Order: sequence, then structure tokens, then C-alpha cells
Amino acid sequence: MKDFDPVRRKLIKIGAGAAGGLTFPSMFVRPALAEAYPALANYPEGVSGDSVFVGLTCDLTGVYSPEGVDERKGYELAIEQINTGDSRIKKISPLTKTGVLGKTIKYGVADSETKPNTAVQAATRFIRENKAMMIAGTVSSAVAIALQKVCNREKTIFLTAISASNDTTGADCQRYGFRLCHTAYQSAKALAPIVAKALGKDKKAVYLVPDYTYGHTTRDSMKEFTTQEGWTFVGEQLHPLGTTDFSSYLINIANSGADVLVNVGYGADAVNSIRQAKQFGILDKMKLVVPYMSPFLGDAVGPELMEDVYGVAGFWWTLEDQYPIAKDFVQVFEAKYKEKPRDSAYIAYLNIALWADAVERAGTFYAPEVIKAYEQGVKREGPVGDVWYRGDDHQGAANFVVLKGKKPSLMKNKDDRFDIVSVANGGANLPPVGHFGCKLGPYT
Repeated sequence: MKDFDPVRRKLIKIGAGAAGGLTFPSMFVRPALAEAYPALANYPEGVSGDSVFVGLTCDLTGVYSPEGVDERKGYELAIEQINTGDSRIKKISPLTKTGVLGKTIKYGVADSETKPNTAVQAATRFIRENKAMMIAGTVSSAVAIALQKVCNREKTIFLTAISASNDTTGADCQRYGFRLCHTAYQSAKALAPIVAKALGKDKKAVYLVPDYTYGHTTRDSMKEFTTQEGWTFVGEQLHPLGTTDFSSYLINIANSGADVLVNVGYGADAVNSIRQAKQFGILDKMKLVVPYMSPFLGDAVGPELMEDVYGVAGFWWTLEDQYPIAKDFVQVFEAKYKEKPRDSAYIAYLNIALWADAVERAGTFYAPEVIKAYEQGVKREGPVGDVWYRGDDHQGAANFVVLKGKKPSLMKNKDDRFDIVSVANGGANLPPVGHFGCKLGPYT
């Protein structure tokens, strides 16, 4: 296995499994023949054989690398299950038999390095040299927005994995781009009433914010919904992505007079800033809220610092106690990787399953028809209840969780880091259509 470096132009991995035939229920009306569609991007050349290629751009290095590595595991598990016709993934994609429309999924993995330019180079190579019919990946919203723009230009479907920025399916939405994970708006709408009830409705909040689209929109949404609950915004500190020394920002936060620190940081930014906030004595005086919680935060900073901390995540493994498909996912993931899945792997896994479902329903890999299949808003049963996409802006509606850090003495094992406070309804927490200015472009 060789790493894919867009500068050295090497490929990390090409993976594939078995392929077989498909039959389809009569309730789905399919186009007569694939040949009825005109050539577009890599169609029909990219599906002329017995396989179809997808390119995965994962943050394997950089500030969000733990999430990117986890994401890759979720993608590979889903592809393996689809290629072998595993019964568990058919619960999400019920038309799946073996492969997608009878074709084996082959794939490549590239390290996007949490850098938009690197990711764009990788995706472009996958599309032009490997005839990719779909690109998926990313943890950074800046990377996600750049990728869906280039994929829109190349008329190739792009599936964002982790991207909280409201702009991804708002002002920067694209016809060929889809996002399944919860947004900054959804997270804040679900979290604000819970923290107001738990911490009080008259709190003063100061924000630590990464200075790019994810940080800005998460701050804006948290301000909006916590203000409705009676909180007061008393200031913010903006920092570059990948900051390691937060001392200058934390001095100002310590002197802000706030009751609550809202840390918008994600990945290594969150880890480093929370550790340093403890060293500055800030966490002894202020409550900590993390509106978009990275899945490995608890592991990295330890349960003592996360005790009673509220945050939002796409998935937590103890959902297996409530949802049978979540139990399937946790068990098969743990059997394969010897660890619990986190929300980055979960979103990646579900993205692949729902793409396979959309292609099966379309009856073709021709991208405009697959997009229209997504836009129908067909609900499927996912690991955490019903999941679907809104046709107006391609934002997914997937349930997510509000978490609270456990007291260390109550942890049953090293993975038992959080209590699930609430399972938030993804659809009910969506912003109104057009709220963030999405205008999807043409299909061709």
C-alpha cells in the first residue's frame, strides 16, 4: 500500500471486492438503458467495465487527522459490505444485492492534509486519471467547500463527511454536493436549550473561535440560539487553524468576566486549547461548552477535563443500546478494527450506504439522475433512525446526539466517556429552506 501525495502523485490504495447481479422491485421505475443518457464527465466510460471507482479524500495528516483516519475506516467498511452483499448494510440500502448496480466498488484514498489545495489536487487526479464517479471525504469545512466546487465543475458527485459550516449547504451549496452530518445551526439549536437549563439562563459567554468558515458560522449560530435562552455574548478570541500556543487568547478570555467558555475548536485545536485553559485556571472558574465536539476529544484530554462538559456529536457508540442498526454497526466495526467507532467513521459509512441506495434507485450512474434520486427525499432507516436528504439544498437530515462528559468514577470502561443527554432530531433542527442562501446550479 502506497500513500497518495498529490505533489508526488502517488496513490494510497486501490481496494475492491466481489461483484454480482441485481434484481429490482417493480415499485422503482428505472430508465430503459444506460445508453439513453449522453456522455457527461466520466459517464459512461467510468462504468463501462465490471467496476466503478470512487475517490476518498481523508485528512490523514494535519490538525484533523484522528478524525480523517477514523473516516477512512468507515468508508472501507461500507465498501467491503456493499461489495460482498452484507445483510447489515442492506438494512440501510435495501436494493443492494452485491456491489452497486452489479459493479464492484474500487477506491483510492488520498491524504488531503486538512488543506483545500491538496484536497482539490487529489480529487482532480481521481476524476481525470481514475475515472472516479464519486468523491467523498474531508473533515474541514474549508476543504469541503473547495472540493464540492471542483466536483461541481467536473460534474462528479461529492459527499462531504464532516463539515459543520452553515455555508456548505448554504451560500456555497452546489448541485453536485451533498452533506449528511449536522450543521452548526442544527447543533446550536439542539444544544442551547439544554445548556441553558443545566447551567442557567443568565450566563455570560466568551468564545474561542477558529478563524475560518466553520468557526464563524458555529459562533454565529451559538450566539443566536443562546441569546434566545437569556445568555449574553461578552467577547471572542479568533485564532488561526492549527494554533498550538493559545496563551495570548486565553489571557483575554480569563479577563472577560464570562461564566462560560464556548470552545468552537475542533480536533487538535480543541485539545490544545482545553489543556491550556486548564493550566491557566480558566476551567476552574468557567463552565466549558463544545458545540461541535470532535470524536476523539475525550480520549485526548482525559475524563477529568471533560467531566460535565456539554457538546454535540453525530454519533456515540452507546446508541447501540437504543437502535438495532447502530448495534450492527458498532459490532462489525469493533470486530474489524478492535475499537469503538466514532462519528467520523459513522458518517463516512452512512454516506457510502446512501450513495449506493441513490444509485440503485436511479438505476444508473449518470450523475444528474443520481442527484435527482437524492433530491426525492426518500427516507431510509439509518443507525440512528430515519435519514434523508432535503432536495432544496442537499442537506442531510440525520439524527445526532447531545453529550455530557461523565464523572471519571462512573465510567464503566475506558470508552464510556459520555452520557447521551438527548438524541436530537436532524430534520426538526434543519434551518428553513433558503435561510443561508443556497441556490443550486444546473444539472449539466
